[in-house]
Amino acid sequence: MRAMTERRRTKIEKVLRQRQKGLTLVMDNIWDPHNVSAIYRSCDAFGVPEVHLYYTHCAFPQLSRKTSASAFKWVGTVRHSDREEMLACLRSQGMRVLATSCSPSSIPLTAYDFTMPTAIIMGNEHAGVSEDLLTIADGEVYIPMYGMVQSFNVSVASALILAEASRQRALAGMYEQRLWSDEEYEQRLTAWLDKA
Repeated sequence: MRAMTERRRTKIEKVLRQRQKGLTLVMDNIWDPHNVSAIYRSCDAFGVPEVHLYYTHCAFPQLSRKTSASAFKWVGTVRHSDREEMLACLRSQGMRVLATSCSPSSIPLTAYDFTMPTAIIMGNEHAGVSEDLLTIADGEVYIPMYGMVQSFNVSVASALILAEASRQRALAGMYEQRLWSDEEYEQRLTAWLDKA
């Protein structure tokens, strides 16, 4: 039993060291529980430490442990109902804010440098990114597509964006170095060990 506990702690420490400070998603009124759960799983897989929830006209969906695969345990959640408060929170972390969009001013995903601190706003399944959030974004991003259908499901789009950010960060060696200060790391490690 003790060896298993030590293995578990070793894994927790390794995963926490690889968490990508300066990379996050903002969920803008995404209502489908399967999409939300899949987004959390992708965030965990690509090392995103926390997700920001912006819910102003729909309730955050009820999620089951089964569909989320326990990703909520390892990915933090920051809730916002006020745009200015959310923007101040992201800016205090030095974040550039990008919004997913198919407008003429949108730029392809691969044109952005995701080694910079970045928050990406993922829009609602039907309406896309809220107009009030588009106005605060520093830029708009789209995923190039070559088929007849010109949109991805929001959870798929989230995974593709995070995969590109992860690729860039891996090439820059950002998963090989701890991005947290000693104090930040120890606080998070204590919290994770309590959850294990």
